Amino acid sequence: QVQLVESGGGSVQAGGSLRLSCAVFGVTAYSMAWFRQVPGKEREAIASIKWSGTTTYADSVKGRFTISKDHAKNTLYLQMNLLKPEDTAMYYCAADSDGSGSGLWYMSRDYEYWGQGTQVTVSS
Repeated sequence: QVQLVESGGGSVQAGGSLRLSCAVFGVTAYSMAWFRQVPGKEREAIASIKWSGTTTYADSVKGRFTISKDHAKNTLYLQMNLLKPEDTAMYYCAADSDGSGSGLWYMSRDYEYWGQGTQVTVSS
């Protein structure tokens, strides 16, 4: 059974840092990604990492967030620095098991497996 379990969300003041974790069970992913969603808005892709280690970031987080993966632990991370109030959202990790979709890292439909989400709140 495939399961993605996120942790590490919370409340922080602007300029602060948080690290999200996503423990992956039951699948070795071709690529993984972090998405975020604010109520009433579409889910936004913010970072992805392929099995090869290649990373991609949305412009809104580039230079502030870092995605990484510990293959031995099968755990995905998102280090978030210099947080802004506009980073407030529910954050989700996602896994693409075989790379057979569109090939576009930001396409949510390419990711078959999703975590339950972890809330990040940044106050000004």
